[in-house]
Formats: sequence, C-alpha cells, structure tokens
Amino acid sequence: MDQAPSDPEELEARLLLDALFHRHGYDFRGYSLPSMVRRLDHAREKLGCRSLSLLQDRVLHEPAVVPELVGLLTVQVSAMFRDPSYWLALRRQVVPLLATWPSLKVWVAGCAEGEELYSLVILFREEGLESRTVFYATDISPAALEKARAGIYPLDRIPEFTENHRLSGGHSSLSDHYTAAYGAAAMDRSLRDRVVFSDHSLVSDAVFSETHLVSCRNVLIYFGSGLQRRAVGLFRESLVRGGFLGLGPRETIRFSGHADAFEEFVGEERIYRRRAAVEARHG
Repeated sequence: MDQAPSDPEELEARLLLDALFHRHGYDFRGYSLPSMVRRLDHAREKLGCRSLSLLQDRVLHEPAVVPELVGLLTVQVSAMFRDPSYWLALRRQVVPLLATWPSLKVWVAGCAEGEELYSLVILFREEGLESRTVFYATDISPAALEKARAGIYPLDRIPEFTENHRLSGGHSSLSDHYTAAYGAAAMDRSLRDRVVFSDHSLVSDAVFSETHLVSCRNVLIYFGSGLQRRAVGLFRESLVRGGFLGLGPRETIRFSGHADAFEEFVGEERIYRRRAAVEARHG
C-alpha cells in the first residue's frame, strides 16, 4: 500500500474511499491517490459539498448519491478511433493474425461511454471479423455502461470521430454506422448485436477467459502500482496464448511483474502479445 498521506485533503480522500468501499463495495483504494484527490474534489463541487468530509457523510448516509459519485470518479475523456496510429497498427498488424482463429472473444476493459467499443466493432466489421466475434464491454460505473449501451454522442464530436476513422485506415464512411438527429448521433443498433455489457471491477472481479484481444486504453494511468499489477495479471490470465493486449500511449506492462508473459508486438503503439510458452523461458 502507498505510504500514509501527509496532508489533510489526502487523508480525507483516503477516509472517503474507505467509506465507499466498506459501505457500498466500490473499491478505489488502489487508484493513484493524487488522481483520486483531483477527481474527488471535482465530485465534491458537483455534489454541492464544502469538504470531502461532508461528501463522506453523504456516502455513509445517502445511498442514492453513490451511483453519481462512482460515475464522476470513473469518467474518461475518450473519442472514437482515438490515437489513429494505434488503430491503424491494429488493423494492419493484429487483425490478420486474429483472422486465423475460427471464433474470437474481445474484452474492452473500462469501456466508459463506449467510444472504444464502437471503434473496435466498426473496425472488425470492416475487416470481416465481426460475425465471428463476441465483444465483452465492462466498466465499474453503471451510468457509463448505460451510456455505452445507448451509443449516443453529441453531433459536434462527429467531425473528430470521422477524421480519426479516416486516419485509422477505415474502409467505409463513418456515417454508414450512425444516424444523426436532434443534435446527436446514434450508433447503429446492429453494432451492439454481438456485444455483452457487464459490470466489472479490475480491483476485485475475475477474468473473462479465453479472450484473443484485451483492449484497456487509458485506464491503468489512474491506478496505483499494486492495482496495475493486478489488472495486468487479469489480462494475462484472460488471454489465450498468442492473444493481444492494447494499452494507452502512456501505459506500459514493464513494471507490472508480468512483462515476461508478453512480447512487444507493436511497441510504439503499446500493443503486446501473450507469449506462446512462457514456461520454456525459465526452463
């Protein structure tokens, strides 16, 4: 565990996270404390509390406030086909190898509001793999999962999504995959036909077994070192031999304790491949 916090705000944050876990079962105690302090301070303002101690009191005595708080603590700023070079590498270097399996399982861990999920489904559809793939989209936040299920995004975000899709090597027009009306874009319902949405915590829950691709981008940067080790361990257990792990541009498995289980497949894009026979390396 990290060393004890020295300033009052960090101590208040630690006590609030303890209360959230012991009262409601949401465990953020292994997240990066400075990151949590910033998010809790934002949540405090949103929920109209003058201090984190007052927010803790609400957590203990007002269960109705918890879903909104969890949503504020887990919110991620994302975009469809964010970091197009990553998606281009996935399309050109990973997809041809995934295509050698007769059926596929993809786990989008920490799917937030669904931008990464829909990017993957569209890419797999364009590459002819969607019909033999099951996508597991998981998040700790029920509110985020509901938004991901709905697949509705502000229309002013679509130009960015469209340009990212083009730069990622997209074969179709992104407009083929959504309907625009009333200032919003609704993703085509058929994109959800092979998606399983599920509550899942990287802190406490088990793996989705026999997956061929785990996509968990820009989640680990919010975790402390112990939780990073646990999460990468889950991904390692989940992946089949030769399966792939995609992380965000500022994330790495190097210090996770599981680096020997993977090889850098496209190192500059943080795409790793589960080694075929780790045991032989230690023989």
